[in-house]
Order: sequence, then C-alpha cells, then structure tokens
Amino acid sequence: MKQFKGRPVVPGKCTAPALVSHGGFNTLASFQNALQFGDKQAKCGDQNNSDLFQKPMVGTALCLPQTIGSTTGGMVLYCAKVMERNPACMLFSEHIDSLACAGAVLGAVWTDSPMPVIDCLGDEFLSYVKDGMKITVAEDGTVTVE
Repeated sequence: MKQFKGRPVVPGKCTAPALVSHGGFNTLASFQNALQFGDKQAKCGDQNNSDLFQKPMVGTALCLPQTIGSTTGGMVLYCAKVMERNPACMLFSEHIDSLACAGAVLGAVWTDSPMPVIDCLGDEFLSYVKDGMKITVAEDGTVTVE
C-alpha cells in the first residue's frame, strides 16, 4: 500500500479499481462510442491508446498523465458524467489541462454527484499504479493505492 498527495480539483471520496493510461487520454475518441452509440460500459474507443483501448471505463479510477485532443474534451467529459458513463474518479499525474478541468467542474456543479478529480500526483504515482489495484480517494487529495 502506498499513498500519494495531489491537488483536489473536484474534491470527493471514492474507492474504485485502477485503470491506467501511460499516454495522453483523448477524451473525445475514448468516450465517443459511449455517448454516440449507447455503450453503457464506456469501453475506450481510442485505438491509439493501447493501454485503454476496448477496456470499460465506467466506475474505474482512471489514472493518466493528461488529456489530449479536441477542444470538445470538457463537454465530452461533462456529457459522460450526465449519462452516467464516467469513471468513478480521474487521477492525473501532471497538472490537469483547462478542458478536462472545465468538464469535471461542470459535472460537479450541474449534477448531483461529483466525480472526484485529483491532479499533480507525480510520475511516481503513474509508475506505481497498475490496472485493477484498489484506489481510495480522500477529499483532501490523498490517494491510497493497494
């Protein structure tokens, strides 16, 4: 078990299994099937992300360095939250980008259940965490990996 301290962008608590991407997360490509074609498991549709492609994202602790891609990223993330096709939380090793931040904050403000988002967890976090490990997020930005 190891703990990491990050910055809470959207504070909250949750426990979920880890799903890890070591490359940038293309929000639009990843969630397109879930939002446009009704995939309720939100299997990652980004064929350029070999870590996540075709893996279900709903209810996971999505661990990633940063998001990349379209300027629609924030709205896509918000829509995934509204449609209940979102990860349980998003954990960034680097600083969150403005688009992902906007989507996470909109989801927290305009829905009944915020999705915790923590950034600045560091490269060691992303090196340590593996798919399926139990992740527990605390309101203060502490992330426990078991």
